[in-house]
Amino acid sequence: MSTLARKLRLADYFALAFGTMVGVGWLVLMDDWLGRSGPLGAILGFALGGVLLLPVGYVYGQWVQRLPDAAGEAAYTAQVFPPIVSYFTGWMMLLAYFIVCPWEAVAVGKLAAYIFPSLNSFELYQVAGQPVFLPRLVLGVGLTVFLAVLNYRGIRWSASFQSWTTAMVLLLFVLLLGISADQGAPANFHPAFRTTPFVSILLTLQIVPYFMTGFESVPKVAEEAHPGFRSIGFFRAIMMAVLVGAGFYVLAVAAVAYVAPWQGLIGKRFATAIAFEQALGARWPVRLILIMALFGLFQCFNGNFVASSRLLFAYGRRGTIPPRFGEVHKKFLTPSVAILGITAGTLAGLLLGDALLVPVSEVGSMASALGWLATCLSFWLVEKRISLRAVTGLGIVVSLLLFLMKVLPVVPGHFSPAEWIALGVWLALGFILHRRPRSVT
Repeated sequence: MSTLARKLRLADYFALAFGTMVGVGWLVLMDDWLGRSGPLGAILGFALGGVLLLPVGYVYGQWVQRLPDAAGEAAYTAQVFPPIVSYFTGWMMLLAYFIVCPWEAVAVGKLAAYIFPSLNSFELYQVAGQPVFLPRLVLGVGLTVFLAVLNYRGIRWSASFQSWTTAMVLLLFVLLLGISADQGAPANFHPAFRTTPFVSILLTLQIVPYFMTGFESVPKVAEEAHPGFRSIGFFRAIMMAVLVGAGFYVLAVAAVAYVAPWQGLIGKRFATAIAFEQALGARWPVRLILIMALFGLFQCFNGNFVASSRLLFAYGRRGTIPPRFGEVHKKFLTPSVAILGITAGTLAGLLLGDALLVPVSEVGSMASALGWLATCLSFWLVEKRISLRAVTGLGIVVSLLLFLMKVLPVVPGHFSPAEWIALGVWLALGFILHRRPRSVT
């Protein structure tokens, strides 16, 4: 049986983890973040979320060194829990990755239409009151097919693309911070919170799992490490991604709120670009931000495409879904059928249009937190050293709290009926595809 190609190094793993985490949310949803919490509430929410996720990242770093398996959470939980628990743990994480792919496919059309308003023409139909336009749909299909071909032909192609786009995002982000520091004013931060400080921070903390999902994508491609790669590199890539990713979101909110009065940005599309346009009275910062956003979109789409296709492949290889998904292309050494499966699912989700954007982050947050919780619980059960158990215990508490914040009706910002329905549909699909595993490794 063919195995996956082994070509990845530390820089590739960091680019994958960071890129899977950071897309275009900082541009497309900045008005939502500020509207939830105010600038300081959003800043503290992302900062606190990053700190709280360090124990979770630590657990993943330990697991992947011991068990470098593309099944990730499904493989880890299989060591201590019944097969059905392990199956649905991985299935929920697959949702967290996969759901980002149609999100980004929709976002590319939304982003392009801001530059070229004529793309908002030829309305085909509406979903939840949101129109779906033909030109934007075509753009989403084109990007999806491009990334599918890129991934189909080899992990080295995909990794090089990921590293290049990540480097461009970070370079342009530094330039953006410089503009904000030069043109902004502290007075723009007032008021610092949208409501009370506690509720403001809580409302941002609820969405942190969705926007910080990505550091745990490293284990999904652990089997594709270069033969000379040392396993400690997995741990380093994960921890670097958590710290840099949280710092990115903190600084993005700070830059926008510092450069323009944030209350005037609520309800505005692409609030980040509007803030810089207002501050400088020119269009060139907008173009810079949109270019950066395109690179961010590419890296996030590609990173989640890689992670979801590997997890789907691992399920097929384990026999818990139809085994064809576990096939490896003989020439390119890629999970070709799984890649085609993710492509088809993305194209189907793309048809939902703009109505997909905000609700997706809520469902993805819960799915990620549940996967982190199961992973930490399984490590706590297999690890006997007190020091590691203590760190893992922190990861359990953090993951559990993040999970409960989305499902308990008493917590502001909990799941809506539509989000429960979406989750139910995904679980039903998991039941339909589920098969008794050949073996659990």
